[in-house]
Amino acid sequence: MTRTTPARPLDVEVLFPELAVYRGTTTRLHPRPGSPDVSASSVGGPMLWPANEPWPVCGEAHSPRQGRRPADIHRWRQLLSAAWARRRNPGPTDEERELLDELRLEHWIPEVPERDPLPMIGLAQFYRRDVPDLPTGLEDCDLLQVFWCPFNAHGPSRYDLELHLRWRRSWQVGPVLTAPPQPPVVGSDGFVPEPCVLHPEQVVTYPLAGLLPEDLRARIDVWEEAQGQAEKSAAGNTAEPVGYQYDLSIPPGWRVGGFASWHATDPYPMDCRTCGAPMHLLLTIDSSEWDGGSGSWRPLEDRDLPTPRCATPTKVTVGRFGELNVFACPTDPDHPHRWSIQ
Repeated sequence: MTRTTPARPLDVEVLFPELAVYRGTTTRLHPRPGSPDVSASSVGGPMLWPANEPWPVCGEAHSPRQGRRPADIHRWRQLLSAAWARRRNPGPTDEERELLDELRLEHWIPEVPERDPLPMIGLAQFYRRDVPDLPTGLEDCDLLQVFWCPFNAHGPSRYDLELHLRWRRSWQVGPVLTAPPQPPVVGSDGFVPEPCVLHPEQVVTYPLAGLLPEDLRARIDVWEEAQGQAEKSAAGNTAEPVGYQYDLSIPPGWRVGGFASWHATDPYPMDCRTCGAPMHLLLTIDSSEWDGGSGSWRPLEDRDLPTPRCATPTKVTVGRFGELNVFACPTDPDHPHRWSIQ
C-alpha cells in the first residue's frame, strides 16, 4: 500500500518566491509493520549480510551488562498490542498483566565480560532502487545498511550513540547470514526496532528558516506571527496556525536526504573531519512519523487510524523521543559519518 503526503496547506513559493532556489527533495520512508525479507528495503528487517563476513560489533566497554532481552521486548509489544486490539474487553487480563510484568524485567549477564565485543543491532537497510534520494554511495554500491549499539555508553560523556554504516554491492553477496548474533540485553527498548516494510515517497522540502538569508528569515517570522494572530482572532477556531517550520519546510518521520531540522539546538556546521567538506544529510531516524505539531504531514491513507498505532510503527526511540540526523561526506562516502540528535 502506498502512502501519500497531503498537499501543503499553502504554496510557500507563492508567499516567498525566493525559496525556489532552495527547493530540494527528501524521500519519506513511511515504515509500517510487515514481514520484509533480505531483498527488501526495511527498518528492523533481516539484513543482506554475507555468511562469511563478521557481523558488526561494538568494542566499547558496556558496564553493567544489564537490560531487557530483545526477544522479551518484541513479545511484550505483541502481547500488549493484541490485548488492546480486542473488541470485547480490550486491555490485558490479569494473567496477561502478570506475563507483561515478567517480560519487562531487566536481566544481568554476568558471564559476559564488559569489554567483550557486543553485537550491534541491524537497524535498517536501503536499496538504491527503492529510495530516490539515497546517494549512489561508495563507488557503485547500491545498498546502505545501518547498525547501532544498543547502549548509550560512548563518547566523552559516556551517553552518546554508536552507529555503523556499511555500503555494499548487493549483487556480490553470496550465501546470506540467516541467524546473525544478537546482544543478550539492551540498554533501552527504543534500540530494538520492530520489522517494518517501507513505502518510499519523494516530496519537496526546504531548509530550516534559521539557515536562510536573514532578510528572508525575517519576512517568514513576520508572516508566521501574523498567521498566529489571525487564528487567535477567529472566533471558535481551534485549528493550529500554519507554520513554515512544521507545515511547509521539513517533513517529520524516517526519511533520506533533504535538510536537517535543528529544532532542539541552534544549527552548527557539519563538516567532514577528514577533508573539511560541508556534509549532506543522509538519513533521519525519527521516534515518530508525526505529532501534534506536524500533523499536516500525516498520510492520507492513515488519517482515520488511531495515532499511536501508526505514528510510532518502528518503536525506535531516539533520545527523549527526538530524531537522529546522520550526515555523509559528499566527496567521499567512505569518510566517517557524523550525526546529531534533535
